[in-house]
Amino acid sequence: MKEVNLSIELENIVDFFGVNDANLEVIRRSFPTLKVVGRGHEIKIIGEPELVADAESKILKLMAYYRENGMLTPTEVDFILGNKKSSNVDTNGKSTPPGAADGRDVLVFGPSGLLVRARTPNQRKMVESSEKNDIVFAIGPAGTGKTYTAVALAVRALKNREIRRIILTRPAVEAGEHLGFLPGDLKEKIDPYLRPLYDALFDMIPSEKLKTFLENGVIEVAPLAFMRGRTLDHAYVILDEAQNATESQLKMFLTRMGPNAKMVVTGDMSQVDLPRNQPSGLIQATRILKNIDGIGLVFLDASDVVRHRLVKDIIHAYDKPIIKEETK
Repeated sequence: MKEVNLSIELENIVDFFGVNDANLEVIRRSFPTLKVVGRGHEIKIIGEPELVADAESKILKLMAYYRENGMLTPTEVDFILGNKKSSNVDTNGKSTPPGAADGRDVLVFGPSGLLVRARTPNQRKMVESSEKNDIVFAIGPAGTGKTYTAVALAVRALKNREIRRIILTRPAVEAGEHLGFLPGDLKEKIDPYLRPLYDALFDMIPSEKLKTFLENGVIEVAPLAFMRGRTLDHAYVILDEAQNATESQLKMFLTRMGPNAKMVVTGDMSQVDLPRNQPSGLIQATRILKNIDGIGLVFLDASDVVRHRLVKDIIHAYDKPIIKEETK
């Protein structure tokens, strides 16, 4: 048996160990025959010498990744420890440097050193498709980073002065609620529907600068109904939750496109909140527009989930057919 006391020389040990020691738990699961104990700024590893040496080496790689990126999630711990195949992290704990030939570069440098990048193969396909096409449809289940990647692409285009403004929109459709019955003025009614878009923006743009952009119209967040009659030019336009747009609404949106504009349409076919007799415009659009030059179509799946590890299991469970137990 061998015992190693590994000093974690990082300022924020809580971020390294994870919320409720989530990252530490992944390390423990990765080395089930070892005893791994985290105390203060130290990790104690006890077990067979070869396994202890392997664990020590990989924990050092986790520390190197944390120093480089300023953050560490349980998913990234899994990748670096070799439990999963990674899109932007190699087994040496190194993220691909900006400007890499395979496109796994940083999209946006957010506040507090946050690096926003495509983290899965299909997210990279989104980035590549957006560079080749003026309209991209990104379709997949919850947690696959469709909206986040789309917003990052828009913010990058704005920072690079490729466009003059960003327009983010989504249908104001949710299960069990109607705008007229919600309290407050129009802005207060629609803001909850647009919250995910605001959240992504706050990750990528300093709050004071974002406030200025929103006030002067450089960034506009509005419900889909507000797009009617407009020409959206010199803009990066994102339609989120497009599965809740009707056929006429989606046609209206796509035909708003003006000169020097790009569009990304995101949606989840499994979460349509429209009335049963109202077909989703996203289903129709992907069928009739798929062969048009300049329009890209990217499908994401459970392998692209970047939220909590249970989200992937939940998606797989819902995708399985339900077998009813026979009553005796």
